Amino acid sequence: DIKVLLKLLRLSFGGMFQILIATSSWVFLVRIISVFGSEIVAGYTIGIRVIIFAFLPSVGISNASATLVGQNLGANKPKRAENAVWATAKINMIFLGLVSVVFIAFPDFFIRLFIDTQNVVDSGASCLRILSYSFFVYGLGMVLINSINGAGDTVTPTIINFFCFWLIEIPLAYFLSITFGMNEDGVFYSIIISETLLTLTAMIIFKKGKWKLKKV
Repeated sequence: DIKVLLKLLRLSFGGMFQILIATSSWVFLVRIISVFGSEIVAGYTIGIRVIIFAFLPSVGISNASATLVGQNLGANKPKRAENAVWATAKINMIFLGLVSVVFIAFPDFFIRLFIDTQNVVDSGASCLRILSYSFFVYGLGMVLINSINGAGDTVTPTIINFFCFWLIEIPLAYFLSITFGMNEDGVFYSIIISETLLTLTAMIIFKKGKWKLKKV
Protein backbone atom coordinates (compact mmCIF):
# COMPACT_ATOMS: atom_id res chain seq x y z
CA ASP A 1 0.00 0.00 0.00
CA ILE A 2 1.99 2.96 -1.33
CA LYS A 3 -0.13 5.50 0.53
CA VAL A 4 0.55 3.85 3.89
CA LEU A 5 4.25 3.44 3.09
CA LEU A 6 4.60 7.13 2.23
CA LYS A 7 2.85 8.11 5.45
CA LEU A 8 5.24 5.89 7.44
CA LEU A 9 8.23 7.45 5.71
CA ARG A 10 6.92 10.97 6.34
CA LEU A 11 6.50 10.25 10.04
CA SER A 12 9.84 8.48 10.37
CA PHE A 13 11.83 11.24 8.65
CA GLY A 14 10.95 13.60 11.50
CA GLY A 15 12.29 11.15 14.05
CA MET A 16 15.42 10.55 11.98
CA PHE A 17 16.19 14.24 11.72
CA GLN A 18 15.64 14.73 15.45
CA ILE A 19 18.28 12.09 16.20
CA LEU A 20 20.59 13.50 13.51
CA ILE A 21 20.34 17.03 14.91
CA ALA A 22 20.88 15.94 18.51
CA THR A 23 23.77 13.58 17.70
CA SER A 24 25.59 16.02 15.44
CA SER A 25 25.35 18.73 18.09
CA TRP A 26 27.27 16.46 20.50
CA VAL A 27 29.97 16.05 17.84
CA PHE A 28 30.40 19.82 17.61
CA LEU A 29 30.56 20.09 21.39
CA VAL A 30 33.38 17.54 21.49
CA ARG A 31 35.24 19.59 18.89
CA ILE A 32 34.95 22.69 21.09
CA ILE A 33 36.01 20.79 24.21
CA SER A 34 39.01 19.30 22.38
CA VAL A 35 40.61 22.76 22.44
CA PHE A 36 41.27 22.27 26.17
CA GLY A 37 43.19 19.00 25.79
CA SER A 38 42.76 15.25 25.61
CA GLU A 39 42.29 14.79 29.37
CA ILE A 40 39.33 17.19 29.34
CA VAL A 41 37.81 15.32 26.39
CA ALA A 42 38.31 12.00 28.21
CA GLY A 43 36.59 13.30 31.35
CA TYR A 44 33.72 14.74 29.34
CA THR A 45 33.30 11.46 27.42
CA ILE A 46 33.15 9.38 30.60
CA GLY A 47 30.74 11.83 32.25
CA ILE A 48 28.39 11.74 29.27
CA ARG A 49 28.50 7.93 29.16
CA VAL A 50 27.52 7.74 32.81
CA ILE A 51 24.65 10.16 32.17
CA ILE A 52 23.44 8.20 29.13
CA PHE A 53 23.40 4.99 31.21
CA ALA A 54 21.44 6.73 33.99
CA PHE A 55 18.99 8.07 31.39
CA LEU A 56 18.04 4.64 30.01
CA PRO A 57 15.03 4.14 32.35
CA SER A 58 14.03 7.75 31.70
CA VAL A 59 14.05 7.15 27.94
CA GLY A 60 11.74 4.19 28.44
CA ILE A 61 9.38 6.27 30.56
CA SER A 62 9.26 9.08 28.01
CA ASN A 63 8.66 6.59 25.17
CA ALA A 64 5.72 5.27 27.16
CA SER A 65 4.17 8.73 27.06
CA ALA A 66 4.27 8.66 23.25
CA THR A 67 2.46 5.32 23.26
CA LEU A 68 -0.19 6.58 25.68
CA VAL A 69 -0.77 9.72 23.61
CA GLY A 70 -1.18 7.77 20.38
CA GLN A 71 -3.46 5.23 22.01
CA ASN A 72 -5.74 7.79 23.65
CA LEU A 73 -5.93 10.10 20.64
CA GLY A 74 -6.83 7.04 18.56
CA ALA A 75 -9.63 6.37 21.04
CA ASN A 76 -10.77 10.02 20.73
CA LYS A 77 -9.87 10.75 24.34
CA PRO A 78 -7.53 13.78 24.12
CA LYS A 79 -8.05 14.77 27.77
CA ARG A 80 -6.94 11.36 28.96
CA ALA A 81 -3.92 11.64 26.65
CA GLU A 82 -2.99 14.96 28.23
CA ASN A 83 -3.42 13.60 31.76
CA ALA A 84 -1.22 10.64 30.88
CA VAL A 85 1.54 12.97 29.68
CA TRP A 86 1.58 15.05 32.88
CA ALA A 87 1.51 11.89 35.03
CA THR A 88 4.41 10.40 33.06
CA ALA A 89 6.32 13.68 33.23
CA LYS A 90 5.93 13.78 37.01
CA ILE A 91 7.32 10.26 37.35
CA ASN A 92 10.23 11.04 35.04
CA MET A 93 11.10 14.27 36.84
CA ILE A 94 11.08 12.55 40.23
CA PHE A 95 13.28 9.74 38.95
CA LEU A 96 15.86 12.03 37.35
CA GLY A 97 15.69 14.38 40.31
CA LEU A 98 16.75 11.54 42.61
CA VAL A 99 19.53 10.53 40.20
CA SER A 100 20.78 14.13 40.08
CA VAL A 101 21.08 14.28 43.88
CA VAL A 102 23.40 11.25 43.80
CA PHE A 103 25.49 12.61 40.93
CA ILE A 104 25.84 16.05 42.50
CA ALA A 105 26.85 14.58 45.85
CA PHE A 106 29.31 11.95 44.54
CA PRO A 107 30.45 12.85 40.99
CA ASP A 108 34.06 11.80 41.54
CA PHE A 109 33.03 8.30 42.61
CA PHE A 110 31.34 7.51 39.29
CA ILE A 111 34.23 8.84 37.19
CA ARG A 112 36.80 6.91 39.24
CA LEU A 113 34.98 3.69 38.35
CA PHE A 114 36.61 4.10 34.92
CA ILE A 115 39.86 6.03 35.47
CA ASP A 116 42.13 7.38 38.23
CA THR A 117 43.94 10.18 36.35
CA GLN A 118 43.15 13.25 38.44
CA ASN A 119 42.69 15.77 35.59
CA VAL A 120 40.32 13.40 33.83
CA VAL A 121 38.41 12.76 37.06
CA ASP A 122 38.11 16.50 37.70
CA SER A 123 36.78 17.16 34.20
CA GLY A 124 34.34 14.24 34.27
CA ALA A 125 33.11 15.12 37.75
CA SER A 126 32.53 18.73 36.70
CA CYS A 127 30.53 17.53 33.68
CA LEU A 128 28.48 15.14 35.79
CA ARG A 129 27.81 17.68 38.55
CA ILE A 130 26.90 20.66 36.34
CA LEU A 131 24.62 18.72 33.98
CA SER A 132 22.89 17.09 36.94
CA TYR A 133 21.60 20.47 38.12
CA SER A 134 18.85 20.36 35.53
CA PHE A 135 18.09 16.65 35.23
CA PHE A 136 14.51 17.26 36.32
CA VAL A 137 14.17 19.69 33.41
CA TYR A 138 15.45 17.03 31.00
CA GLY A 139 12.87 14.63 32.44
CA LEU A 140 10.01 16.97 31.58
CA GLY A 141 11.40 17.90 28.16
CA MET A 142 11.91 14.30 27.08
CA VAL A 143 8.31 13.40 27.90
CA LEU A 144 6.83 16.46 26.19
CA ILE A 145 8.85 16.02 23.00
CA ASN A 146 8.03 12.32 22.78
CA SER A 147 4.36 13.03 23.47
CA ILE A 148 4.16 15.46 20.56
CA ASN A 149 5.86 12.82 18.40
CA GLY A 150 3.35 10.26 19.65
CA ALA A 151 0.51 12.47 18.45
CA GLY A 152 1.92 12.20 14.92
CA ASP A 153 3.58 15.61 14.78
CA THR A 154 7.27 14.85 14.20
CA VAL A 155 7.93 18.14 12.43
CA THR A 156 7.49 20.43 15.45
CA PRO A 157 9.99 18.55 17.67
CA THR A 158 12.47 18.57 14.77
CA ILE A 159 12.21 22.35 14.50
CA ILE A 160 12.57 22.71 18.28
CA ASN A 161 15.69 20.49 18.25
CA PHE A 162 17.21 22.44 15.37
CA PHE A 163 16.64 25.77 17.07
CA CYS A 164 17.81 24.73 20.54
CA PHE A 165 20.75 22.52 19.59
CA TRP A 166 22.19 24.06 16.42
CA LEU A 167 21.24 27.73 16.75
CA ILE A 168 21.57 28.06 20.54
CA GLU A 169 23.66 25.30 22.11
CA ILE A 170 26.63 25.14 19.71
CA PRO A 171 27.24 28.91 19.35
CA LEU A 172 26.63 29.44 23.08
CA ALA A 173 29.11 26.67 23.95
CA TYR A 174 31.77 28.41 21.85
CA PHE A 175 31.17 31.85 23.31
CA LEU A 176 30.96 30.73 26.93
CA SER A 177 33.95 28.38 26.81
CA ILE A 178 36.34 30.27 24.53
CA THR A 179 35.22 33.89 24.15
CA PHE A 180 34.27 34.33 27.82
CA GLY A 181 36.99 32.01 29.14
CA MET A 182 34.80 29.54 31.04
CA ASN A 183 36.66 26.63 29.41
CA GLU A 184 34.88 23.25 29.40
CA ASP A 185 32.40 24.44 32.04
CA GLY A 186 31.06 26.87 29.45
CA VAL A 187 30.12 23.93 27.25
CA PHE A 188 28.39 22.19 30.15
CA TYR A 189 26.35 25.30 30.98
CA SER A 190 25.39 25.74 27.33
CA ILE A 191 23.86 22.24 27.45
CA ILE A 192 21.81 23.19 30.51
CA ILE A 193 20.60 26.42 28.90
CA SER A 194 19.65 24.83 25.56
CA GLU A 195 17.89 21.87 27.19
CA THR A 196 15.95 24.22 29.48
CA LEU A 197 14.94 26.33 26.48
CA LEU A 198 13.87 23.16 24.64
CA THR A 199 11.70 22.12 27.59
CA LEU A 200 10.07 25.54 27.92
CA THR A 201 9.36 25.68 24.18
CA ALA A 202 7.91 22.17 24.19
CA MET A 203 5.73 23.04 27.19
CA ILE A 204 4.31 26.14 25.50
CA ILE A 205 3.51 24.19 22.34
CA PHE A 206 2.07 21.26 24.28
CA LYS A 207 -0.21 23.52 26.33
CA LYS A 208 -1.58 25.14 23.16
CA GLY A 209 -3.08 21.74 22.43
CA LYS A 210 -2.82 21.65 18.63
CA TRP A 211 -1.28 18.19 18.92
CA LYS A 212 -4.71 16.91 20.02
CA LEU A 213 -6.03 17.59 16.52
CA LYS A 214 -3.44 15.44 14.74
CA LYS A 215 -4.63 12.42 12.79
CA VAL A 216 -2.23 9.62 11.86
